[in-house]
Amino acid sequence: MPEPDFPTGAWELPEEFRMLADTVRRFMAAEVRPAEDKLDHDAAGLPPELLLPLQEKARGLGLWALQTPVEYGGAGLSMLGQVVVAEEAAKCRMGAFFPAAGAFGGNPPSVLFQASPEQFDRYARPIIEGKAGKAFTAISESAGGSDPARAIQCRAERHGDHYVLNGTKMWTSHALTADWGVVYARTGAPGERDGISCFIVERETPGLSMVPIEVMNSFSPAELHFENARVPVANRIGDEGAGFRLASDFLVRGRVLYAAGPIGIAQAALEMTIGWVKDRDVFGAKLADKQGVQWMLADSEVELRAARLLTYQAAWNVDLGREVRVDASIAKLHATETAFRVLDRCVQLHGALGLAKEMPLERWFRDLRVKRLGEGATEVQRMVVARHLLK
Repeated sequence: MPEPDFPTGAWELPEEFRMLADTVRRFMAAEVRPAEDKLDHDAAGLPPELLLPLQEKARGLGLWALQTPVEYGGAGLSMLGQVVVAEEAAKCRMGAFFPAAGAFGGNPPSVLFQASPEQFDRYARPIIEGKAGKAFTAISESAGGSDPARAIQCRAERHGDHYVLNGTKMWTSHALTADWGVVYARTGAPGERDGISCFIVERETPGLSMVPIEVMNSFSPAELHFENARVPVANRIGDEGAGFRLASDFLVRGRVLYAAGPIGIAQAALEMTIGWVKDRDVFGAKLADKQGVQWMLADSEVELRAARLLTYQAAWNVDLGREVRVDASIAKLHATETAFRVLDRCVQLHGALGLAKEMPLERWFRDLRVKRLGEGATEVQRMVVARHLLK
């Protein structure tokens, strides 16, 4: 049989993505991290006097609203491009929840790209133009955050030209600072996937109240309470009962992008740790000379390379228009578990210094523990993969 015609050389990203990564890497080193260093260790976001100059510089580099299509005023990056940027943009102290410390602008919830022109112009466009901050997306509830399609109990009942919302949403990011958000509520029978509708809800809506939920990381989500909150029918996105169908694509693709940030953080931690063990003297030798340390570093590098390639593959398949539900779950599962494991080794190798707040490691450790639950817990991703194998 003839030998297959394999390409020569190592597999690598296309040149345009390598250039993009280099641009983001230089921007992070020259602009973002120096600004971030002026803030408290647990700061959640930059103040306007630091953020706005960064955003202007990012616009000049074309690093703005990266997930938003070009026709709406964004960069229109492919999913692979978004993943490449997300990995580099996470390499700052607050990068787990504020990539590039917010310098690259916001993107409206992706369901808004399926909204009416009037809804889009009123709510989404100000975010893309930088005139408003992020919007929140409220899906999860205490009864079953990992199975929202069937567990949603927050109800929306139509009365004339309004819906009346009653119920509670949990773990809602950005709700405490956003002007509006997207809320998924049940308009059909309990347990029906097609009984959920999607609504734009303004923060100042009478009957809506919010309570911060203190968690182990520095970025607090919110608990939302709806008590006879009236939302205009004009604020419903799509048809009644079509809300979860609108959200499903966002939920799957979001896992691919979500996987990239933890890889970037763990890579930054590993590089920091390599420098540390090469300089650290213990028992008459460098820490880097100990075989046990070398194996910890080697395992970390191997696992991060695998996580990165799985995430790139999932992103590539998104761009090819393929079904990526399983790929996305594999990427999210492997990336978040790997990143946390690598971070744990890095803290261990730094000894007591790894726990000190003068280093970013302990904050990253807390943030990456949260990442193992966000966008579907590890066990949920395993369930998705197992169902595929057993189907």
